[in-house]
Amino acid sequence: MALPDNHCAGTAILHEHCAKLDLARDLWRLNPHEPKRHSMMNRFEGPGGKEARIRYLDGDFQVTSPGAFVRCAVTGESIPLDELKYWSVARQEPYVNATASLRREIEVHPEMRKRG
Repeated sequence: MALPDNHCAGTAILHEHCAKLDLARDLWRLNPHEPKRHSMMNRFEGPGGKEARIRYLDGDFQVTSPGAFVRCAVTGESIPLDELKYWSVARQEPYVNATASLRREIEVHPEMRKRG
C-alpha cells in the first residue's frame, strides 16, 4: 500500500503531539523531577478513577466523558489516558499496544493474513 504524500508531515505532527503529551503528563506533579512512584493516589483511585468515554480522531482524541482510563477493545486491559497511543478512528476502539491493534485489524480483514 502506497503512503500518501503528506505521510511524512503527518508523522512529524504526531511526534510533536507526543512530545507535548509527555510534557503535559509531567506538569501535574509539583516537582516534575519527582519519580511517579511517589504519587499520592493510584491512577485508578479517587474521583477520576472511572472509565472515560473517548472520541478517537486522526492523531488525537477528545474526552467526551471524564475518566482516568479506557479499556483495550482486544484484551480488555485498562489503558491510562496519558499512555493511550493506539486506536482506530474507523472502529472508535482503543488498543493497549501495536500488537493488539494488528490483531484486531487481521480479525476485521482476514485477507491481510495472506502473504504473496
